[in-house]
Amino acid sequence: MKPRVIPSLLLRNDGLVKTVRYEDARYIGDPINAVRIFNEKEVDEMTFLDISATTKSSGPNFELMERIASEAFMPFAYGGGITEIEQVRKLFTLGVEKIVMNTVLSHNPELVTQVAEVAGSSSVVVSIDVRKKLLSGYRTFVRSGQVNTGRHPVEVAQEMQERGAGEILLNSIDNEGAMEGYDLDLVELVSQAVDIPVIASGGAGRNEHFRQAVDRGASAVAAGSMFVYHGKLRAVLITYPDYDDLEDLFG
Repeated sequence: MKPRVIPSLLLRNDGLVKTVRYEDARYIGDPINAVRIFNEKEVDEMTFLDISATTKSSGPNFELMERIASEAFMPFAYGGGITEIEQVRKLFTLGVEKIVMNTVLSHNPELVTQVAEVAGSSSVVVSIDVRKKLLSGYRTFVRSGQVNTGRHPVEVAQEMQERGAGEILLNSIDNEGAMEGYDLDLVELVSQAVDIPVIASGGAGRNEHFRQAVDRGASAVAAGSMFVYHGKLRAVLITYPDYDDLEDLFG
C-alpha cells in the first residue's frame, strides 16, 4: 500500500489561506470548494489547521467543521483552538475523524491521553512545529510558530507517543511554503526516535519530494502549496497528483 499523501490546508476565519514560513497568509478561496475538488481527485485524507483559532484563542469553528464534514467524502483531521475534551467530543460528533493538537501541549499535554482514551490513539495527531536555530539546533514552537518552547522535537515526539498520540505531524517552519523539499534530516531524526507514524510536512513542491521523505522514514506526507498553486507565479489552482503517478512514485 502506498504512503498517504495528504493535503494540509490552513484556515483563517471561514477562508482558506496559504502562508510561507508561517507568515504572510494569502487568501486562497472557499474551503468547501476545495473539499469538493479533492473529492473528485479521490485524495487519501485531508487535514485542516485553523491558524486564527489558535492565535485568537477563539476555539474551533464548529459551524465550518460541520459544513466540511457534510461535503467531504474522505476522512479528515482538524486542529486549531482545541483546549478541552468537550470540544474534542463535539468535533467527533460533527464528523471529524482525527484531532490535531499543538499549542495546548505546551501547558496541558494530558489532553493527548484524554483524547486517546475517548477515541483511541489512531484519532490523535500531535503537530510538532520546528525551526532550526543556528546555535541550539532544532527547537519546537507553538502558537503558529510564534513561541519557542526550548524543547527538541525528538523529546516532544517521544513524550507524546508515551501519552497516547497515534501520529506525529512534523512541520518544518523554515521550509513551509517554499516548495523546495522537506527537511529530510529532521524527518529522519524524528522517525527513528518513535514507533508511531510520522507525517512529513513543510516544503513539498513536486512528487519526488514525497518519495525522498518516505525514504528517510516518513510514513505519510502532507503538502499545502503544491496542492493549491500552479506555476512559477503561484496562480491558485486546487490540484492533486494522479493516482497512477503516485503508484509509480512509491513503486
